[in-house]
Amino acid sequence: MGDGVVEMFLRAGADVEICGRTAPPTARAVEGRPARFSRVDVRDAEQVGRWIEEVTARRGRIDIAVNNAGGAPFADFATASPRFHRKVTELNFLAPVFVCGAVFPVMDRQAGGGVVLNITSVSARRPSPGSAVYGAAKAALESLTRSLAVEWAPRVRVNAISCGLVATPGSTGHYGSAEQAARIAATIPRGVFARPEDVGAACVMLASPLAAHITGAVLNVDGGGEWPAFLQHSPNARGPAVAGFDQTLAGRRPAPGGEDE
Repeated sequence: MGDGVVEMFLRAGADVEICGRTAPPTARAVEGRPARFSRVDVRDAEQVGRWIEEVTARRGRIDIAVNNAGGAPFADFATASPRFHRKVTELNFLAPVFVCGAVFPVMDRQAGGGVVLNITSVSARRPSPGSAVYGAAKAALESLTRSLAVEWAPRVRVNAISCGLVATPGSTGHYGSAEQAARIAATIPRGVFARPEDVGAACVMLASPLAAHITGAVLNVDGGGEWPAFLQHSPNARGPAVAGFDQTLAGRRPAPGGEDE
């Protein structure tokens, strides 16, 4: 998804710096202007601090910081290890904390202040079975967003983008097959997954002067919502009461003529 964010900021004319533990296979570029990559583990506060210092020295200022790193594999909470939970929390919550802490002094002292954008997830505000700690970390990040928006006003605006289902190179494999992914996409009101560029466009908008009076907000980029598939993980999801309810719903589907069957 980060590629879409980088693409849209490059299109908007920004000089873009990115970081990660592994360099991307190809450098994202627009009109010959590539994003500059630095090898940084954002879970390490010292590495983050050094990187922010380097970017500031190289560019003279940092106008926008986007916390995009995140994710977690599916894992049952009760059987996952403490180390697993810690790693998920470090990547999805503490890494943005470290970036925010390192970039604020730069933005606070420069003319015009700055903007921080945190990428969160619909998992922050609904049950997230199989990724419970991930959802909790994203909820914490949304809370941090609202708190920092107050602490850092008016010099630095802080907003979050809450993503629904996004079409990424790994999404088809995650959902099992292209056919299964298409069935899931059909449950979204817009009928499609978001493109990474859709998330990037939301970031550009929130970072722009058009959003000058928006801070502490969480913007949904989810195509109108999602079918509550997470309820299938409930222990009673396959019980007789649910099965009977499903059959009742099936018997109430509209007939071709528009009347109920």
